[in-house]
Amino acid sequence: MTERIQELRAAAEAAIAAASSSAELEELRVRYLGRKAALPNILRGIATLPPEQRGPTGRAANQARQALDGLIAQRAEQLAGGELEQQLRRDVADVTLPGEPPQPVGHLHLLTATRREIEDVFLGLGFRIAEGPEVETVYYNFDALNFDVTHPTRERADTFYVNDQVVLRTHTSPMQPRAMETQPPPLYIIVPGRVYRRDSDATHTPQFHQIEGLAVDSDITLADLKGTLLAFARAIFGPDREIRLRPHFFPFTEPSIEVDVSCFMKHRSGERCRVCKDTGWVEILGAGMVDPNVFSFVSEYGYDAEKVQGFAFGMGIERIAMLKHGVPDLRLLYDNDVRFLEQFG
Repeated sequence: MTERIQELRAAAEAAIAAASSSAELEELRVRYLGRKAALPNILRGIATLPPEQRGPTGRAANQARQALDGLIAQRAEQLAGGELEQQLRRDVADVTLPGEPPQPVGHLHLLTATRREIEDVFLGLGFRIAEGPEVETVYYNFDALNFDVTHPTRERADTFYVNDQVVLRTHTSPMQPRAMETQPPPLYIIVPGRVYRRDSDATHTPQFHQIEGLAVDSDITLADLKGTLLAFARAIFGPDREIRLRPHFFPFTEPSIEVDVSCFMKHRSGERCRVCKDTGWVEILGAGMVDPNVFSFVSEYGYDAEKVQGFAFGMGIERIAMLKHGVPDLRLLYDNDVRFLEQFG
């Protein structure tokens, strides 16, 4: 009987070693170790053998079963590794191919694109870009810009205060004195960045974006400001645009002006223009000549109000984007609705 067991073991070992797939290996498991296989039947029939054959037969049968179990497990591990390699080779994916279905190429957010477009205009006019802190001191945000101590903008109802002497800047104008402290005239800069005010409605958000402009040199006049802003308006809104200047008041400019651009909307005859309200003009920014009082805060850096003049202007990037692209609600720019944003690719 032990010879029969050895023959079965040898045949099974050869078959297991030659198995080429997990399915074939499972068939061999059933053939040699299944309920109806010869080796398990020998173990079940040991009780019918003469007493002197039971011990050697049982040991040989158990050793053969354990050996075959080990060989099957070992071969299964080998086959699994090879099958995984084959599957990986078959399923190799070219990650450089477009997805399915193809997705549109991404693009800049409308605010970022508008900011860069405005920056490009002024860089072409000889300005350079400067940036300043968003958490600003009261001195640079108000005092050095000639804001009166009773000015309503200083109230906590209008401005976010970190403490009594530190605020979230309400405009990008604090970079006017900061820039003049770092460089003597002439100075031509624009200052893009985020600003913060306590407003929230269809045309205002607590956080928004501005671009400040400052030019300081000898013999600068209001005509230079008008020419600069006319070039800007035609670059952004079209070559046929005109601008007009209206008197206004800002603490840090004198004289101060509001700037309007001629309406650029095309609408059918008889319909009221939703942009200019049929006035023919659209307000786009505030500006003016730098107040001599502002120069007094930086006179030690070469800014003598008797020798230099300058102009400043400031505009909301959101407002320019909304006017140019017909966006009806400022909050759409911050909702992250892809259906809206995809329109401006």
